[in-house]
Amino acid sequence: MAQLQLALPDTLQYQLEKLAQQEGVSLQQYILYILSRQVNLAHTLHMISEDDISQQEINYIHLRQQWGKASPKQIEALLATRKEVDPEPELKPEVIEKLHRLMDEKRKQT
Repeated sequence: MAQLQLALPDTLQYQLEKLAQQEGVSLQQYILYILSRQVNLAHTLHMISEDDISQQEINYIHLRQQWGKASPKQIEALLATRKEVDPEPELKPEVIEKLHRLMDEKRKQT
């Protein structure tokens, strides 16, 4: 593994140390995690083509147009066709559970 010596402003080091402490990991582990996450995000964004983005926008606009004319049951059926994805790793399970409860409550109201 390569080593890199890096000078950090005191305030940034303090903030990073606090965040690492909250996560229960060393400062080095936390910095590696953040850098890895950022590089992965940048890499992922570069992998998405302009055509993919345009197609997603077209699909979204089409979906919104259909919503204006759809009943609540039709909206549910339409939403059921979307691709399931895993939640962001940063979202805690209790937050995800709360969001699911809120969505369920909204569904019951319609």
